[in-house]
Amino acid sequence: MTSEETIVRQEVVLREDHGPVRVIRLNRPEKHNALDTELTTALLDELLAADASDSVRAVVLAGEGRSFCAGADLTEFAGLTPDHQDAVVRRADLTARTQLLPQRLSKPIVSVVWGAALGGGAGLAIGCDMMVVTEDVKFGYPELKHSLVPAIVMTGLQRQIGRKLAFEMISHGKLLGAADLVRLGLANRCVARDDALGAGLEIAVKWSEPSPVAMTATKDLFYRVADLPVDQAMRAGRDVNAIMRGFRG
Repeated sequence: MTSEETIVRQEVVLREDHGPVRVIRLNRPEKHNALDTELTTALLDELLAADASDSVRAVVLAGEGRSFCAGADLTEFAGLTPDHQDAVVRRADLTARTQLLPQRLSKPIVSVVWGAALGGGAGLAIGCDMMVVTEDVKFGYPELKHSLVPAIVMTGLQRQIGRKLAFEMISHGKLLGAADLVRLGLANRCVARDDALGAGLEIAVKWSEPSPVAMTATKDLFYRVADLPVDQAMRAGRDVNAIMRGFRG
């Protein structure tokens, strides 16, 4: 660790700053970083804090231990019953906000994924702007095997791969490996486990080099035009082009 790097340890999240890059690590390794309310809340808070920090220009999201994230912590679901509807709604809202946030951040974020990336963990991984995987990755949506519906993660999956494969994944529990993820364009790199975090940092450092205003405008426009008709998307691009040509800095 260089003099420019700092590390802050919390119970369920690790945060490291490497110059302008913030590394956020899920830290429930004994549970394969399964997302309970505490971890999900901490992750949401860390992502928002990174986005609000003037010193942070890009984010890397990774997991401690053998897995990136094994999805929701099913042991917590015992108390989420129709008799506790308020708790059910609060938990669903927290999950939806966290799944949506990576693409809503003003700063780019890359996921570094090894081991299990399942359910909500798979949703988090592909929800980031880029993804690095290792050869041992197991990526999929096994919710139906537990009599659950992959409801919140379904939207992100459908937007990124073909519908037939997406339905096979959610209805059969089909798992994808590293080669599949690269071939389908879901992963940008496949590297050795020891090189994975370094590859994520390399991507994030490159993001930190352009003007942060231009990078924020690029990310915002990229996702905005994806859901617009072509003529509206072109008008949105024209407007941003005109604004940025008048910007200096």
